[in-house]
Amino acid sequence: MGCFFSKKSKRKSGEKGNHAPTTTTVETTDNAVPLGNNTDEAPKQYSWDKREKVDPKDYMLTGLKDVTVGRLPGKLNGQGFVIQECENCNIYVLDHSATITIDDCVNCRIVLGPVKGSVFFRNCKDIKCVVACQQFRTRDCKKMDVFLCCTTQPIIESSTGMKFGCFQYYYPELAFHFKDAGLSIFNNNWSNIHDFTPVSGENNWSLLPEDSKVLDFVPAPDPESDFKSVRISTEAARSIVPLTKGGRRKDSEESCLFVFFAGEYTAANARKLIDEASSKGFVLIQTKEVSMKPEDAKRVFQNSADDLVEWISKGPVTALELNGDGVVEACKNIASNVFSSTKVFVSDNKNTSSRDVDSFFNFADMQMGL
Repeated sequence: MGCFFSKKSKRKSGEKGNHAPTTTTVETTDNAVPLGNNTDEAPKQYSWDKREKVDPKDYMLTGLKDVTVGRLPGKLNGQGFVIQECENCNIYVLDHSATITIDDCVNCRIVLGPVKGSVFFRNCKDIKCVVACQQFRTRDCKKMDVFLCCTTQPIIESSTGMKFGCFQYYYPELAFHFKDAGLSIFNNNWSNIHDFTPVSGENNWSLLPEDSKVLDFVPAPDPESDFKSVRISTEAARSIVPLTKGGRRKDSEESCLFVFFAGEYTAANARKLIDEASSKGFVLIQTKEVSMKPEDAKRVFQNSADDLVEWISKGPVTALELNGDGVVEACKNIASNVFSSTKVFVSDNKNTSSRDVDSFFNFADMQMGL
C-alpha cells in the first residue's frame, strides 16, 4: 500500500496508452487541496542557511608593517583571532574574543580586549602589550613587557627578558567585554608567573617597576586612525581592573581582609572601598572573587562563620587585601561609616588579620587550582 509523497514506480512496458499525471487530493470541509506534483513549492530553509557568511580575513592580521590596525568594539563578538608576521605595528583589538594567537611578530605594541580562553605568543620579540585573558602563555619569545590581567597562572616557556605589570586600561565597552568573556576583574594573577623552562642562575622574568605607566610602553591610538572615536584611558584610577601590588614586597607587616558578599552593587562597593583606602594611603595587595560553600566558612572565617553562612549561599564573595600601618582600624571605620547597610567581613584586629588574609586567599587559590 502506498503513502502520500511516495515515489511512483515506473510503468511496466506492457501497459498501453498515455495517462495524465495523477493528483491526489485531501478532502476538507472547504475546498479540496491538491497534493503532489506541486512544482511551485519553495525549498525548505534551515537556520544554518541564514547565518551570515564569515570571512576568515576579518579575524586575522597578517604580514603588516609600520601601521596602526586592529578591530573596533563589536567586530569580533567572541570569535577567535590571529595576529602573525607583523613588524613595528600598533595593534588594538578592542573587543572580546574566544582565543588569540600571536606568531612571529617583532617590535609591536598590542592591546587585547578580554579573551575567554587563551592568549598565546609564539616566536615574538620586542613586544609591549596590554592583555586580559583566562590563560596567558608564551613560547620562544624575547623581551616582552606585559600589562596583564590573567585568571590562571601565566606561563612562559623558552622565553627570556619577560617583564610583567598589572593591567591598567579603560574604554567604555570594556566592562561589558569582561562579562561577555566570562572574566572577573577581581581574579588577576598577573605576578604569579610559572617558568616552564627555568635556567639555573638566571631569571627569565621579572616585574616592571611599580610606577610603570602603560602610555610609556603602549601609545594611545593615532588621532587620525580608525580608533579615534574610542575613548581610551590608561590612568590607574580609571582602569576596569583594580591596580594591585601583586607579588611585590609589602610596605607594612599589617594587612586587613575585607570581604563583600554577593549583591547587586558588590563590584561598585569594592571600588568604593579601594578609593577610600587609597585616599588614606593604604595599598591594595590582591583581590579574589570566588564561590564558597557553607562548610568552607568555618575554615576561612572561623568564629564569624555562623553569621556568614546565609550570605555565602547567595553567590560569589569578593575579597580584598589592603596593607599599611593602621589599616585594620581604618577598614573597620570605613565599614561602619560607608557600608553600614551592606553585609561585610572585616578583620577584627591586627594580631589576627594576617591569619584572616592567609586563610581566605589560600582557600581561594585552591578553589581556582593555583
